[in-house]
Amino acid sequence: MVSYKRLNPEDVRFSSAVFSEEPRPTVQEEVPAPEPEETSLLPRRRSCSVTTGLLVIGCLLLLLCGGWLLGTVFWLHRPSNQQPHKPPSPAPAQTPDSEAKTGLNDTAAAARREACSLIPEAWRFDCYPERGVVVTRELCEARNCCFIPASSPSSSATRPSGRNGIPWCFYPPDFASYSLVSINDTSLGQKGTLVREVKTYYPADILTLEVEIRHETDTRLHVRITDPSNSRFEVPISVPTATKRAQSPDYVVEISKQPFGLIVKRSSTGAVLLNTTVAPLFYADQFLQFSTSLPSQFIYGLGEHRSTFLHDVHWNTLTLWARDVPPMEQTNLYGAHPFYLAAEDGGNAHGFFLLNSNAMDVILQPAPALTWRTIGGILDFYVFLGPDPGSVIQQYMEVIGYPAMPIYWALGYHLCRWGYNSSDSTWEIVKSMRNYGIPQDVQWNDIDYMDQCMDFTLDSKFATLPDMVKDLHAHDQRYVMMLDPGILSTQPKGSYWPYDEGLKRDIFIKDAEGKTLIGRVWPGLTAYPDFSDDATHEWWYDNLQKFHEKVPFDGLWIDMNEPSNFLDGSTNGCPSNSLENPPYTPGILGGLLRAKTVCATAQQKLSIHYNIHSLYGLMEAKASASALKRLMAKRPFVISRSTFPSQGMYSGHWLGDNRSQWKDLYTSIAGILTFNLLGIPLVGADVCGFSEEPQEELCVRWTQLGAFYPFTRNHNAIDMKHQDPTAFSPLARTAMKQALLLRYSLFPVLYTLFHHAHVHGHTVARPIMFEFPKDVRTYGIDKQFLWGKSLLVTPVLDPGVDYVDGYFPEGLWYDYYTGDSVRSKGEDLRLHAPLDKINLHLREGSVIPTQAPNLTLWVSSGQPLHLVSALSDEGSASGDLYWDDGESIDTYETNQYSYIIFSVAQNAMTSEVLHSNVEATYITVETASFYGVKQKPSRVLVNSQDAAFTYRANQVLTVADLGLNLSQNFTISWM
Repeated sequence: MVSYKRLNPEDVRFSSAVFSEEPRPTVQEEVPAPEPEETSLLPRRRSCSVTTGLLVIGCLLLLLCGGWLLGTVFWLHRPSNQQPHKPPSPAPAQTPDSEAKTGLNDTAAAARREACSLIPEAWRFDCYPERGVVVTRELCEARNCCFIPASSPSSSATRPSGRNGIPWCFYPPDFASYSLVSINDTSLGQKGTLVREVKTYYPADILTLEVEIRHETDTRLHVRITDPSNSRFEVPISVPTATKRAQSPDYVVEISKQPFGLIVKRSSTGAVLLNTTVAPLFYADQFLQFSTSLPSQFIYGLGEHRSTFLHDVHWNTLTLWARDVPPMEQTNLYGAHPFYLAAEDGGNAHGFFLLNSNAMDVILQPAPALTWRTIGGILDFYVFLGPDPGSVIQQYMEVIGYPAMPIYWALGYHLCRWGYNSSDSTWEIVKSMRNYGIPQDVQWNDIDYMDQCMDFTLDSKFATLPDMVKDLHAHDQRYVMMLDPGILSTQPKGSYWPYDEGLKRDIFIKDAEGKTLIGRVWPGLTAYPDFSDDATHEWWYDNLQKFHEKVPFDGLWIDMNEPSNFLDGSTNGCPSNSLENPPYTPGILGGLLRAKTVCATAQQKLSIHYNIHSLYGLMEAKASASALKRLMAKRPFVISRSTFPSQGMYSGHWLGDNRSQWKDLYTSIAGILTFNLLGIPLVGADVCGFSEEPQEELCVRWTQLGAFYPFTRNHNAIDMKHQDPTAFSPLARTAMKQALLLRYSLFPVLYTLFHHAHVHGHTVARPIMFEFPKDVRTYGIDKQFLWGKSLLVTPVLDPGVDYVDGYFPEGLWYDYYTGDSVRSKGEDLRLHAPLDKINLHLREGSVIPTQAPNLTLWVSSGQPLHLVSALSDEGSASGDLYWDDGESIDTYETNQYSYIIFSVAQNAMTSEVLHSNVEATYITVETASFYGVKQKPSRVLVNSQDAAFTYRANQVLTVADLGLNLSQNFTISWM
């Protein structure tokens, strides 16, 4: 029996998980018994009697501490020309001799506490991050850390899960860290040796490290901190290899030797982008941690989480570890993306990418500062200098890989549900959509098409599915099916080829004993393919090929690939060791690495699951895209639930199992904007919501917003009412149809944006702040967004209203539908928004190509073009169009494309064909409209020939019946 002493309120704090809102474990969940808390791995100080000698030593120490205190107070209060976010400078690190001394008297201890109290609350870095522990003064000081109960309500023990609050136990200025003992120049930068003299309170410290600083490009700095004695797991994604040092870098790197730290500044402004001296560096076998100051509180990225687009830096912990869970706040979700974008003063921005796939916490605090805390791998990170937000993302894409160019029909309207129950009922929905004239390019099926939820099988109720797919193809439509990774293991031998062949080829994940690991998902007891093994990719292709002969599907929806498991670990549990129960576990839902997934100790070809769990979706997407290319010799279409950096090269993503609620409608915008930052622009949310009964008004508004998701799919859950457009009243159905026709008319714009994403790393759905980085009011906007740089989308996100408030950055904007102009000084405007309208505005200076929409993109993409120009006050505008056959692989790389730019200046539009291909010869330019023509022309010329025109009072000039071949240069002028 353990006895507990009575604790005073000021001597105790609770870690966040004590009052966590996470659900309690079910009876099947394995909950490890708590182990006795070790007070410290450092030597404890012994009490000593006071002697004359010690009094002398105490006085000397008092003088030293007093001098240090006076210096610190002077530092805190002096005027500074340093960056304003710089915290109090750390004092020299401990030495072995000072650590071994045990004679600190009460006066010295008081001086130390006084030094601790001088650290501002916002700059306190958590020394006791473990969850579920009552952190007392004794436990904290045993770690040689400061203990001060914080005064702010945000430090309350009842704070929400995921929010640390102000740490009561935090690092003192003199906490031991690494020292730089040597450094040498290299062809790319510097390489040095780091040494830690004093062990930390985590086991298996790596006391000697190697740091390599690579000046790879003028806008990219690469730093690696590794163990020179032992190889450690590194994320196996391809990154560029620099061969020579940057000649004129936009950054300056300063190195602190003791304690070791890096300070990275922007050369042009002196802004500090990275400062790792603010807290000690940890590098133990299963605990790696470093912190940095931030130049502002404007931080974006760090997926996947349900949150606002702009992250809250007030004691906010974001955990990265792929997890199957319906999107909810303060929870690790399906993907892991350790990248952030940070805004700076004056409109500049930079990015930071930690190339690490282990479970981790990212802690934001209001200093502002950020802490990376991971439990494996190495510290391998990049700093991207931008200087504007869009350039940061381009530089990030250069490292992780540019997103794939989607096949054209990927940008059409997709329809799905769980619970069609038969191929005939699925087919009836397709026919109904056609009868109502509602655009649809792709029909999907959820898991109910399978026989007993088994991959690569067909339920008897879906016997007519092959005929339905043939009918889809006959109408220029496509079919996508779902696949889960779990393969049923209990069928009689010889009756289920995927499992039998998988065993034969030895492609399944194994448990710690080398046996096939068995979990449980929809079909029952399942084995998990090891997609880190090339042999598994071949097995996957063979299965797809065999099934494609029965059902000629066109794309894949890969779900449950975190990987998900209805058990914790396996049917046989998991071993009890430091991999399953590491010294520190990040804030994972369920509290265990194995919670609703496979054991961390599971064995895969590449590594143990502990290291590559969050890579599972990426590796499955890579296998799927490769297989589809081989099967169809066209661009592959794959939508994945779990994602990791570089996945945009292989798949798109949907935001998971949302709900039919207005809040979910709103949060979807932050989701699509974030994934555009993360290099996966083909992203959308389930239109109308997945779970809960759909509401008609909500579904109309969601279809309007969804028409501007880069990827738009309507999907809902089993036993819910139908929510496709044909299921609602005539008024609602018509409004949805109009929204989808609008999307189809803008296909040339969207397709061109994806080209720029693929070739240049641009965003498709774009935050307004990307185009207006000097307007701080745009930094938190996530109720509006842009398509590219030109088209502003302002959706209705609230019930029962016929208006919407939107922010218009300074400049001239035009109502897309009418051409009416809106001049803004940078202000909020109230817009009329009846149920059948979503507000769109064109930014001055833009030209966009549109087409007459039709029921499929195959048909509408062949229609003549209508060019819409939004003129600036000076009468200028520009735009472009990328065009190819829509489906061949690598058309840009093999020069099988057309690229045309449109320019307007001095009362004339010119088109210039920069690259030509036969596809453009099939397209004509039929009409052109010019918004903002200040005076009615007396004459309009097309290629020097007079042409008829109309001019409206709102300054819109339209020229029709042009019949111009897109592949030839032309001029339209007026006078």
